[in-house]
Amino acid sequence: MNPKAIFFGSIGTLAETSDLQRRAFNQAFAEAKLDWHWDVELYKGLLKKSGGKGRIQGFAAQKGIPVDAPHLHKRKTEIFNDFMTKKNLPLRPGVSEVINHAKETKLSLAFVTTTSKANIDAIFFALGDQIHRSKFDFIGDETMVANPKPNPDIYIKALTELGIKPTECIAIEDTETSMEAALTANIDCVAFPGQISQGNSFDGAKFVTEKLSPSYFIT
Repeated sequence: MNPKAIFFGSIGTLAETSDLQRRAFNQAFAEAKLDWHWDVELYKGLLKKSGGKGRIQGFAAQKGIPVDAPHLHKRKTEIFNDFMTKKNLPLRPGVSEVINHAKETKLSLAFVTTTSKANIDAIFFALGDQIHRSKFDFIGDETMVANPKPNPDIYIKALTELGIKPTECIAIEDTETSMEAALTANIDCVAFPGQISQGNSFDGAKFVTEKLSPSYFIT
């Protein structure tokens, strides 16, 4: 049975933003006079925890340093959004083709993220005419659910809003932590690793790919 919906699970499934995120964290730390630097390998491990505030809180606890995590994360988001408005971000390979396929075949499209509304606004601004938010029938954000990924709450919300069953859709995720949310909601998931998640195992994924194709959503 062909799916009735395709769920893009995060900003990173649309455009490669993982290293921009890492650089934004580091700039926020420097401005706060914190002697922290998240290199690629460290950040790769930190991505196992979903949510920037949670990563900051966990790292601060390890260091034994009290920090204002919400304020730091707010500043990181401002820096990240500034980075994106100055970039001409390309869509990741195959994303445009999959979105066009969904529209042509009348599949529902969902952007099932628990990031901030500011980040969502920034990614659509950065992508410009390549993709408009109106293409999506559902767009999630952190205000919609009590528990962020890897909890399945946002996926369950999307299923309810679109009136479909877990077996009637396929998710696309770029990190193992976010994929866990889809799998816990009993949704098949295509792993589409971002730059920093490449080489991870993605156990439980339907398959792992570096380029999306409409054929993945035809059974």
